[in-house]
Amino acid sequence: MTETASRPLRADARRNHERLVTAAREVLTERGSEAAMEEIAKRADVGVGTLYRHFPRRIDLVEAVYREDVDGIVALAEEVSSLPPWDALVAWLQGFVRYAESKRTFLTELHEAFEKCPDLAVNSRERIGAAVGSVLRRAQDAGVARRDIDHSELMQLVGGMCMARNASLEQNQRLLTFLLDGLRPQQSKQPSKQGKKDS
Repeated sequence: MTETASRPLRADARRNHERLVTAAREVLTERGSEAAMEEIAKRADVGVGTLYRHFPRRIDLVEAVYREDVDGIVALAEEVSSLPPWDALVAWLQGFVRYAESKRTFLTELHEAFEKCPDLAVNSRERIGAAVGSVLRRAQDAGVARRDIDHSELMQLVGGMCMARNASLEQNQRLLTFLLDGLRPQQSKQPSKQGKKDS
């Protein structure tokens, strides 16, 4: 159990905790499985002992990064609610593409975290689904997004795109534009104005 799970942190301890999670996110994104705890402590400008007091095991730190990032992408749904419905949907999906990209370098560690805490992946998936669902429904209610897709299908499309083996952030951002085109309501076919020609 980490220090945060056992009792509330003092202000200085909370700052160290936040710095460690931020540093861990940076180092894991840069180095993936090669990220060393000592390097994370150095990046956070704290001693290794402080790191291990907050996160006794490497997997505890990975889980903290993941939980905070899920909190961020869920909160984004509320943050974009002030935008017009279509712009909000675009902004949230763009945020998700960046979120997913940051996980690619430490998927092995994430899988270990999910094995340690099976409910972590399920609960996170449900929270993310609820977040995108609220953004998508708002766009659908406004008539700017097609109604024949639900949030789980949308996440299957976006998640599958983001997890492609050799995909880059730039490529996924480009592919997202095509996906967004497909989310626009389908225009009904207009009848031809040209009458039949006389034979």
